[in-house]
Amino acid sequence: MEWILLILIGFLAGTIGSLVGLGGGIIIVPALLFLSAGTGLLSGINPHIAVGTSLIVIIFTGLSSTLTYMKKKIVDYKSGLIFFIGSGPGSILGAWVNKIFNLASFSLWFGIFMIFVSIVLILKDKIKPLDQSGKKGFTRTFTDVKGMVYTYSFQPVLGILIAFLAGFFGGLFGIGGGSLMVPVMIIFFLFPPHVAVATSMLIIFLSSITSSITHVFFGNVNWLYALVLIPGAWYGGKAGALLNMRLESKTIVNLLRIVLIIVGIRLIYQGVS
Repeated sequence: MEWILLILIGFLAGTIGSLVGLGGGIIIVPALLFLSAGTGLLSGINPHIAVGTSLIVIIFTGLSSTLTYMKKKIVDYKSGLIFFIGSGPGSILGAWVNKIFNLASFSLWFGIFMIFVSIVLILKDKIKPLDQSGKKGFTRTFTDVKGMVYTYSFQPVLGILIAFLAGFFGGLFGIGGGSLMVPVMIIFFLFPPHVAVATSMLIIFLSSITSSITHVFFGNVNWLYALVLIPGAWYGGKAGALLNMRLESKTIVNLLRIVLIIVGIRLIYQGVS
């Protein structure tokens, strides 16, 4: 029973993570904690193991979705590598700081973060993108399948600093960091949404490698559970990337907001009680 649940969780996390550029850890981590502490179906799961295991799985979600996005030529490699200069070290620091948490403190802060992510997803569609065309920076252009040309730019130093923060939270909570990078790329740097999501998955793939190495060093990975989660996450990553290019993702994003708020409130209650 638990193995089927893990495969389904991996597929759901991979699909949603790839679809909206979050990585999938926002689903895997609370699911592992719930199946362990809430139902007893899994054993030996604490916040450190949940985060470390999630990051191992996210490597494969990020890789499978990035390969799919690469075939459609919507990954901005140069911008992604610039952002990784910040997200890589940030993810290592976050993985190291994770060891200070116990179950109560992790539940509290992760719950707060999940509600913050839901608020970010709400504001992402309401905030008007900032026009930085008159400012000097790293300028990129993208032509979509309809022939529309998009021009966007960002200050590399600012982008690296924001990516460092995103990588830190990714390594700390096992979520990948896309929850911060995608809205920032769309709102502040004028990235086309599909390019932002695709590039975010590249950053998540690279950052998850660096942060997971730290968690492996600390022994924070349940390899059996990771191996069961990976196949679902791999195919979920491909499915989410294909859905992102074919469908409007607003309905799924709206559902994700509700789920994040509900789970976030439950985690906060668990942490303070």
